[in-house]
Amino acid sequence: MTMLKRILLVLVILVVVAQFIRPARTNPPVDPAKRLTMPANVQAIFDRSCRDCHSNETRWPWYTNISPLSWWLVNHVNEGRRELNASVFATYTAKKQSRKLEEVCDQVQHGDMPIGSYTLVHRQAKLSPADVQTLCTWSEQSRSPAR
Repeated sequence: MTMLKRILLVLVILVVVAQFIRPARTNPPVDPAKRLTMPANVQAIFDRSCRDCHSNETRWPWYTNISPLSWWLVNHVNEGRRELNASVFATYTAKKQSRKLEEVCDQVQHGDMPIGSYTLVHRQAKLSPADVQTLCTWSEQSRSPAR
């Protein structure tokens, strides 16, 4: 057996074995009282572009069952939830809520969110300039003391 065939055989075996090592694709229960509330126009943008990584309501597509891709995707979702989880937003301190709302605007204005690897697969998640303006206006109004 040539060296190339051996390498290919080992790779195939590793890919097959990897299918048995699956990370937990979780969607913890959501208590509506703990959710971040937003108007319908902002909710529509959030659902289209943010929900999968920043809530406990992730839509797990079929390809999240394929390792090692699943490991990478689950890690991204877990990291996104750690940064901002709209499903538990009301449990954050007032200071943290204000900081996270400010970060929403900063991240979308700089094009850091949604991440490129997400919008590559989910083209509809790309934010238009109007979407960015809507999110920034909402986040600013939500942080104001008059709220």
